[in-house]
Amino acid sequence: MQKPKLIVDGKRLDGRGFEELRPIKIEAGVLKRADGSCYLEMGKNKIIAAVYGPREVHPRHLQDPSKAVIRYRYNMAPFSVEERKKPGPDRRSVEISKVSREALEPVIMKELFPRSGIDVFVEVLQADAGTRTACLNAASVALIDAGVAMRGMVTSVAVAKVEGNIVLDPMKEEDNYGDADVPIAFLIRNDRIESIALLQMDGRLTLEEMKKAMELAKKGAMQIYRLQREAIMKKYMKEETEEPEEENEQ
Repeated sequence: MQKPKLIVDGKRLDGRGFEELRPIKIEAGVLKRADGSCYLEMGKNKIIAAVYGPREVHPRHLQDPSKAVIRYRYNMAPFSVEERKKPGPDRRSVEISKVSREALEPVIMKELFPRSGIDVFVEVLQADAGTRTACLNAASVALIDAGVAMRGMVTSVAVAKVEGNIVLDPMKEEDNYGDADVPIAFLIRNDRIESIALLQMDGRLTLEEMKKAMELAKKGAMQIYRLQREAIMKKYMKEETEEPEEENEQ
């Protein structure tokens, strides 16, 4: 099968420049029965995240007397891809669940919740490349919506090498036919990137390309971070305006 042309007249197939993100939509507090939740669209990705806890861990032998136990479940709905996916976890889902949990664990103040569990569920309703980064962004908002104490916000984005160019937030075709894919997550606190929470790479980059990819990822992450904060602020501003109305009705 012939590899498609991904860069045409200095533009990507969807018309974006090399440093542009796909359109992003974030809404916090979408599930009433969850302690915290988030709906996120990143390009054609559609993600729902739900957080339950801190709550008692079952079975009890899994409890840690000194800190909370974090459990993260990434799952792709059978209808999320063009060719129907077999229901249930596969090797990829298990791997993404593991690395995502490891990205969030150092950011959550687990020591404040001994013998407790915090469960994070993320469901991919529609997939279009970069689902692990989109899910981390949704999970971070859902955790804050649940009131879980955190050292900052986890914000994630991918960078790719496409036809010799370093591009931000690759779409499906760039992910499938590009030369390298680098998902990155950062811990951001007080509007500053403090550390790297996740870094993976599929493919090869030179040292100079990696430096460029990292700088591009930082710029993209800060844009996403601002949208995450806006979603959380919008949710709590809405709650504040609704509470007086409820009191008046009573």
